[in-house]
Amino acid sequence: IFRKQIVFSYAGDLYTVSNMGGIARKITSHPGYEMFARFSPDGSHIAFTGQYDGNREVYLIPAVGGSPRRLTYTASISRDNVSDRMGPNNIVMGWKDNENVIFRSRKNSFSSFNGELYLVSTKGDLPQQLPFSRGGFCCYSPDRKKLAYNRIFREFRTWKRYRGGMADDIWVYNFITNKTVNITNNKAQDIIPMWYKKKIYFLSDRNKV
Repeated sequence: IFRKQIVFSYAGDLYTVSNMGGIARKITSHPGYEMFARFSPDGSHIAFTGQYDGNREVYLIPAVGGSPRRLTYTASISRDNVSDRMGPNNIVMGWKDNENVIFRSRKNSFSSFNGELYLVSTKGDLPQQLPFSRGGFCCYSPDRKKLAYNRIFREFRTWKRYRGGMADDIWVYNFITNKTVNITNNKAQDIIPMWYKKKIYFLSDRNKV
């Protein structure tokens, strides 16, 4: 969501609609699947994961619609299906600022369970891996000095009430000190952190909910 506009994926295409409801406007029409759409902080562009040339890659489109522009170019991996339990490759997670998109990729991983977080410029430079070994859902702090994130991504699978060794926590990485802190440390699933002002909100299946 950006202010009063929501972007969402339906039947493989992207649409925008007012947060008050109304008629949705289709902004993409390619036969390939488009998903994980995220508004830029200023609302001018939308980054998303697109299935255009075989691979799932990161693309950029003006928020009002237009021609998508490809930002990433990666080799094929064996598990890159939209329906795979580990999710497709090159999933857009959000933005650092108006010039950099953060996404999760398994392009350098030998394990389908492990992916890394990367930044790619809207100008199309080579992606830069963030300085930790793996990551999933994430959100930057308002000052961009910290990142709240999950280490594992497997949200295409029914893992609710899972209490095993791969249950996710919320971790915070400090780009100034290069230190990582587990801020939830709970046996339940704590996922999808969102940083708002001085608080971090997240989803959890603790307390039998």
